[in-house]
Parts: sequence; C-alpha cells; structure tokens
Amino acid sequence: MAHPRLSVRRLLATGLTVAATAAAALVATAGPAAAATTPGIDVSHYQGSINWTSVRNAGIQFAYIKATEGTSYKDSAFNANYVNAYNAGVIRGAYHFARPNISGGAAQADYLASNGGAWSADSRTLPAALDLEANPYSGGYCYGKTTSAMRTWISDFLSRYKARTSRYAVIYTTTSWWNQCTGSWSAPWANHPLWVARWASSAGTLPAGAPVWSFWQYTSSGSVSGISGNVDRNYWNGDRSRLIALANNT
Repeated sequence: MAHPRLSVRRLLATGLTVAATAAAALVATAGPAAAATTPGIDVSHYQGSINWTSVRNAGIQFAYIKATEGTSYKDSAFNANYVNAYNAGVIRGAYHFARPNISGGAAQADYLASNGGAWSADSRTLPAALDLEANPYSGGYCYGKTTSAMRTWISDFLSRYKARTSRYAVIYTTTSWWNQCTGSWSAPWANHPLWVARWASSAGTLPAGAPVWSFWQYTSSGSVSGISGNVDRNYWNGDRSRLIALANNT
C-alpha cells in the first residue's frame, strides 16, 4: 500500500491469496497461472492528484483506495479518489490499514464502515480490504500481540465489518507476516478473499491454508498514465465479469 510504511514493505512483501469455499464463486475462478487476469492498482494520497479517466483508458479496471487507519485517520484523498474512480468506470474498493495495538478490531471495522468502507451493489464497489502487514511504527513486527491475540483481533474486525456491510472483507497481507503473526491461521480463507503482496514474477507460497489468491500486488513501482510517480500494481485472478460478481455479491 502507498503509506509511510513503504520502506518496511519493500523488505517484507511476500505473498497473498484468497478464499475458495463459500466465497469461491465470488472470488477466483482460475488458478495462479491463468491468463485471464484483470489489471488494477492501489492508491492513497501519496499518489497526489489522479486523472482517473486516463487511468481507465490505460486499461486499469479496478483500484483499492486507502480510506482509513486505526480509529482516527482518514486519507485526505479518499473522497476524491473514490468518487472519481467510480465516475471513470473503475471498479473501486476501500482499504483500512490495521493498527491492532491501538484499539480493538471491532472499533476499527466500525471506523472503516462509517468513513468510506460501506458497500452497495452498484457493479463498481468491492468489499473493503483489511491491510495487515508489518508494523511500521513502534510496538514490534506483530504489534506486540501473541498469535492468539492477533487472531482474536482479526476475527473481531472481520465479524464487525460483515455485520455492518453484509460482506466478507478482503484480507491484504504477506505470507511471512501472516504465518508469523497469526501462527499460520487458516480459518479466514474459508470466506475471505486473499490479496497477497509479493513483488516478484509469481505470487509464490501463499499464507497457510489459503488455496488460491484473488488479488496479487506484484510491484510497488508500477507506472500508469494519469498518475505521477510510482504506483502499486495488482492483478485480479479472473476476468472482469468475475470481478463484477465479487463487487455485487452474485
């Protein structure tokens, strides 16, 4: 994600996958090697002013846009990006940067849902993503939490987001962070799409128990018309029709 934590993520990004059970029909319809992938980006205010029409004309079909962090920070560019992406025909979703050491998971899910992370069946709004990665602030790699406590925090967030929006949130993570900080927890992948971060030529080994990736962030130094400077590039593991199905929960 575009965030002050970029230097940390350059060292730590490794992998991301998604659900293939109850949500299987809504997420990936093809394996990691499939040719039917759909290009996208993720952005925050660090990208500055974005010309979303140029982005869409460049072939970008979806974007995850930073909305919130913790329980008090809303990205300054979120409102403009979220509306302008939609108007340009880009399928958009909000993402929340998790801060497990400053409040409970449910409180952060509420903050996200009340500040841009809500959902509507309009063919262009994805379920929000929970961004779980190495702590870029003080407090330790896993935010000072045991694996048990981290599982509880994540469960509380996911449950509250589902209660608020009716949708299963997407989970963004790296394989290394997930396996270390959750103790190789596999339960969420039954319903929650995996968005794996690995800046390489393949998505690599996925988090424990994840059968397939739905989104893959494959570089932090991409280039897209309409955006000045570097931008994170992603693939959706399927064609546009399947991405719209995820957006509409159909």
